[in-house]
Amino acid sequence: MKKIVPHLRIKNCKDEIAFYQKVFGGEIRNTQMSDGIEMFQGHEGKYIHAELHINEDCILYMADVFDEEIIQGSDVLLGLDLESEEEITNIYEALAKDGEVKMKLQDTFWGAKHAMVTDRNGISWELNYTKKIQNDA
Repeated sequence: MKKIVPHLRIKNCKDEIAFYQKVFGGEIRNTQMSDGIEMFQGHEGKYIHAELHINEDCILYMADVFDEEIIQGSDVLLGLDLESEEEITNIYEALAKDGEVKMKLQDTFWGAKHAMVTDRNGISWELNYTKKIQNDA
Protein backbone atom coordinates (compact mmCIF):
# COMPACT_ATOMS: atom_id res chain seq x y z
CA MET A 1 0.00 0.00 0.00
CA LYS A 2 1.30 3.43 -0.92
CA LYS A 3 -0.96 5.61 1.23
CA ILE A 4 -4.38 6.19 2.75
CA VAL A 5 -6.15 9.38 1.68
CA PRO A 6 -9.40 10.73 3.19
CA HIS A 7 -12.14 11.40 0.62
CA LEU A 8 -14.85 13.89 1.59
CA ARG A 9 -18.16 13.60 -0.26
CA ILE A 10 -19.88 16.95 0.09
CA LYS A 11 -22.60 19.12 -1.45
CA ASN A 12 -21.36 22.16 -3.41
CA CYS A 13 -17.82 20.80 -3.59
CA LYS A 14 -16.47 23.77 -5.56
CA ASP A 15 -17.49 26.20 -2.82
CA GLU A 16 -16.57 23.90 0.05
CA ILE A 17 -13.07 23.06 -1.18
CA ALA A 18 -12.44 26.82 -1.36
CA PHE A 19 -13.68 27.07 2.26
CA TYR A 20 -11.29 24.33 3.41
CA GLN A 21 -8.46 26.01 1.50
CA LYS A 22 -9.09 29.18 3.53
CA VAL A 23 -9.14 27.13 6.74
CA PHE A 24 -6.09 24.91 6.12
CA GLY A 25 -4.18 26.75 3.38
CA GLY A 26 -2.68 24.84 0.50
CA GLU A 27 -3.47 24.57 -3.19
CA ILE A 28 -6.48 23.17 -5.05
CA ARG A 29 -5.31 20.77 -7.77
CA ASN A 30 -6.51 18.10 -10.15
CA THR A 31 -10.13 19.19 -10.38
CA GLN A 32 -12.21 17.01 -12.67
CA MET A 33 -15.72 18.01 -13.68
CA SER A 34 -18.58 15.65 -14.49
CA ASP A 35 -19.23 17.49 -17.76
CA GLY A 36 -19.07 15.29 -20.84
CA ILE A 37 -18.82 11.99 -18.96
CA GLU A 38 -21.76 9.75 -19.81
CA MET A 39 -22.13 8.11 -16.39
CA PHE A 40 -22.53 11.58 -14.82
CA GLN A 41 -25.07 12.90 -17.33
CA GLY A 42 -27.50 15.26 -15.60
CA HIS A 43 -24.87 16.32 -13.05
CA GLU A 44 -23.00 18.83 -15.18
CA GLY A 45 -20.98 21.44 -13.30
CA LYS A 46 -20.18 19.15 -10.37
CA TYR A 47 -16.80 17.88 -9.30
CA ILE A 48 -16.18 14.16 -9.54
CA HIS A 49 -12.71 14.75 -8.09
CA ALA A 50 -10.73 17.60 -6.56
CA GLU A 51 -7.68 17.69 -4.30
CA LEU A 52 -6.62 20.13 -1.61
CA HIS A 53 -2.85 19.80 -1.18
CA ILE A 54 -2.26 21.29 2.27
CA ASN A 55 1.38 20.24 2.19
CA GLU A 56 3.42 17.37 0.76
CA ASP A 57 2.07 14.88 3.31
CA CYS A 58 -1.50 16.18 3.83
CA ILE A 59 -3.97 15.92 0.97
CA LEU A 60 -7.77 15.86 1.07
CA TYR A 61 -9.69 14.40 -1.87
CA MET A 62 -13.18 15.79 -2.36
CA ALA A 63 -16.15 15.22 -4.68
CA ASP A 64 -19.72 16.37 -5.02
CA VAL A 65 -22.54 14.22 -3.72
CA PHE A 66 -24.89 13.37 -6.56
CA ASP A 67 -28.32 11.78 -6.05
CA GLU A 68 -27.88 10.09 -2.71
CA GLU A 69 -28.76 11.66 0.60
CA ILE A 70 -25.85 12.21 2.96
CA ILE A 71 -26.14 10.11 6.10
CA GLN A 72 -23.70 10.86 8.87
CA GLY A 73 -20.75 8.55 8.38
CA SER A 74 -21.34 8.03 4.66
CA ASP A 75 -19.69 11.32 3.72
CA VAL A 76 -16.12 10.16 4.42
CA LEU A 77 -14.34 7.43 2.49
CA LEU A 78 -10.87 6.13 3.22
CA GLY A 79 -9.07 5.90 -0.09
CA LEU A 80 -6.37 3.30 -0.51
CA ASP A 81 -3.73 3.97 -3.15
CA LEU A 82 -2.52 0.44 -3.88
CA GLU A 83 0.62 -0.95 -5.49
CA SER A 84 -0.56 -3.87 -7.64
CA GLU A 85 -3.54 -5.61 -9.21
CA GLU A 86 -2.98 -8.53 -6.84
CA GLU A 87 -3.10 -6.23 -3.81
CA ILE A 88 -6.29 -4.45 -4.89
CA THR A 89 -7.99 -7.75 -5.71
CA ASN A 90 -7.09 -9.31 -2.34
CA ILE A 91 -8.19 -6.25 -0.33
CA TYR A 92 -11.40 -5.89 -2.37
CA GLU A 93 -12.36 -9.53 -1.81
CA ALA A 94 -11.59 -9.38 1.92
CA LEU A 95 -13.58 -6.17 2.52
CA ALA A 96 -16.50 -7.30 0.34
CA LYS A 97 -16.79 -10.73 1.97
CA ASP A 98 -19.10 -9.62 4.78
CA GLY A 99 -19.59 -6.07 3.51
CA GLU A 100 -21.47 -4.31 0.73
CA VAL A 101 -20.02 -3.59 -2.70
CA LYS A 102 -20.88 -0.05 -3.81
CA MET A 103 -18.86 -0.21 -7.04
CA LYS A 104 -17.50 -3.51 -8.37
CA LEU A 105 -13.77 -3.80 -9.00
CA GLN A 106 -13.34 -2.62 -12.57
CA ASP A 107 -11.13 -0.88 -15.09
CA THR A 108 -11.76 2.86 -15.31
CA PHE A 109 -11.49 5.65 -17.87
CA TRP A 110 -8.60 7.17 -15.88
CA GLY A 111 -6.35 4.11 -16.34
CA ALA A 112 -6.87 2.42 -12.99
CA LYS A 113 -8.57 -0.52 -11.33
CA HIS A 114 -11.10 0.92 -8.91
CA ALA A 115 -13.79 -0.20 -6.45
CA MET A 116 -15.85 1.07 -3.54
CA VAL A 117 -16.83 -1.16 -0.62
CA THR A 118 -18.48 -0.64 2.75
CA ASP A 119 -17.00 -3.23 5.10
CA ARG A 120 -18.77 -5.25 7.79
CA ASN A 121 -18.18 -2.42 10.29
CA GLY A 122 -19.85 0.21 8.09
CA ILE A 123 -16.53 1.82 7.07
CA SER A 124 -16.43 2.97 3.44
CA TRP A 125 -13.30 2.24 1.40
CA GLU A 126 -12.35 3.52 -2.04
CA LEU A 127 -9.73 1.25 -3.60
CA ASN A 128 -7.53 2.42 -6.46
CA TYR A 129 -4.59 0.94 -8.33
CA THR A 130 -3.20 3.12 -11.12
CA LYS A 131 -1.94 0.87 -13.88
CA LYS A 132 1.53 1.39 -15.24
CA ILE A 133 1.53 2.81 -18.77
CA GLN A 134 3.08 0.51 -21.34
CA ASN A 135 5.50 2.29 -23.66
CA ASP A 136 5.76 0.71 -27.09
CA ALA A 137 9.31 1.37 -28.25
